[in-house]
Amino acid sequence: MSTISRRQFIGTAAAASAIPLIGSSAQAQADWPTKPIKIIAGYPAGGQTDLFARTYGEHIRTMTGQNVVVENKAGASGSVAAVEAKRAAPDGYTLMFTISTTMIMNRVLIKDIAYDTDKDFIIVSIMPAGSLPFVAAEKTGAKTLAEFVAYAKKAEKINIGTYGAGSYAHMAVAEMNKQYGLKMEAVHYRGEAPMWTDLAGGFIDGAHGSYSAALSVLQSGRGRAVAVSRKRMSTLPDVPSFAEQGTTSPIFKLTGFQCCAVPTGTPPEVVQKLSKLLVEGGKTEKVLQLMKSFGVDDTAMTFEETQKLYKEEAPIWLEAVTSLGLAPS
Repeated sequence: MSTISRRQFIGTAAAASAIPLIGSSAQAQADWPTKPIKIIAGYPAGGQTDLFARTYGEHIRTMTGQNVVVENKAGASGSVAAVEAKRAAPDGYTLMFTISTTMIMNRVLIKDIAYDTDKDFIIVSIMPAGSLPFVAAEKTGAKTLAEFVAYAKKAEKINIGTYGAGSYAHMAVAEMNKQYGLKMEAVHYRGEAPMWTDLAGGFIDGAHGSYSAALSVLQSGRGRAVAVSRKRMSTLPDVPSFAEQGTTSPIFKLTGFQCCAVPTGTPPEVVQKLSKLLVEGGKTEKVLQLMKSFGVDDTAMTFEETQKLYKEEAPIWLEAVTSLGLAPS
């Protein structure tokens, strides 16, 4: 005797009730988009997420002829935007551009979070954010990760700047401490600008953050990149990755990302059309120039590639941020 779950029953009933409308619905999906599209950006204007949203949005406008408007809804590590986006109609006319913190780590870092990534959203395309350089201060004299570790073992106290508690940089410090038996202290800043200023001034021993924000420090010689996360960067081709230099934690191979997501229930045909537009957009000169400015080498991923990466890496991110023992805010 066969059985049917409550979820299957509801799904079957919903499908049956939609039969009279399927013709018009399918036509609407096939014609998407037929009106302006809104992109909700989870971070402030001028930042990487905002610029990706606007540049990819411009490509969508060019290819579809429909106006694309970007609205910045910053706050709570992208949560403000996520709550608004999940309430939007699942019709392909409201998109969200945000980052991996919003889609993964916030479920550990934020108490009583008001959205569920897996239930409320479909991640259409991941745009890898690029590797992050780990920069040793000039005073350390380190040119490699091994030399920095040797310096850290001899020093009485080591302070490493991160761009926020629970960030990838915070995880990296914790994992280096575990592997090398160090007692480096993570110093959390609100954003990268003050962190790199302190590194240049010799107030901290190292810092981990984005290539674009670190560039002035690297060019001035006040800091030197001794390792990069994930893989070598075209903008820093002579700097080996952490893994190349012997780190064993899987977090050093993870992909931080920007992404485009839509509310759950958005028709599959629309998701695939949008995915194709984003992948094509990632190959345009405007997007490639934007990526170069941020030290990003990988373009927008297909829907299928996105689902595979998210499924494989989200559990590792969650385990790493949970191990930090932070109390949700």
